[in-house]
Amino acid sequence: MITIYGIKNCNSMKKAFDWLAANGIEYHFHDYKKSGIDVATLERWASEAGWKKLLNTQGLTWRGLEESEKQDIDAARAIALMVAKPSLIKRPVIEGGRQLLVGLDESAFAAALKD
Repeated sequence: MITIYGIKNCNSMKKAFDWLAANGIEYHFHDYKKSGIDVATLERWASEAGWKKLLNTQGLTWRGLEESEKQDIDAARAIALMVAKPSLIKRPVIEGGRQLLVGLDESAFAAALKD
């Protein structure tokens, strides 16, 4: 079974949930707001997908950071920020298919999750 990670009330998450339901794909949902996320998981994802792909620099949380927090970002700093503020993780992240999926991309969902 796949696990979908994100925040329940996010529009991208709602679209991902709808896509999974429409395609009959069962999943477990991990809510960052309730359960958090650990460094080891983020490090694993970063090694597979790249930390730059994981870090959501388009959202309100990123824009709300101090300029000093945004400067000289590398993998370790990005992961520390994402642990502290899980809203900085691009949504959704889906594990358990043929590959780790980051972001809302229905064609990638189909390629990785459908038989």
